[in-house]
Amino acid sequence: MAVPKKKTSKSKRDKRRATWRHKAAVEAQKALSLGKSILSGRSKFVYPTGEEESEEE
Repeated sequence: MAVPKKKTSKSKRDKRRATWRHKAAVEAQKALSLGKSILSGRSKFVYPTGEEESEEE
């Protein structure tokens, strides 16, 4: 017969959610930093532009 699972404590739930939110915040900060560096022209990140793609064709 099926038995319900034990309830997860609020502290465990909150800890998992805090970890998930922290990871998301770190990735958002990295993306924002990369975007700012690309716009300022100081980026070492190589990305394709529309001009380079049309030259190859």
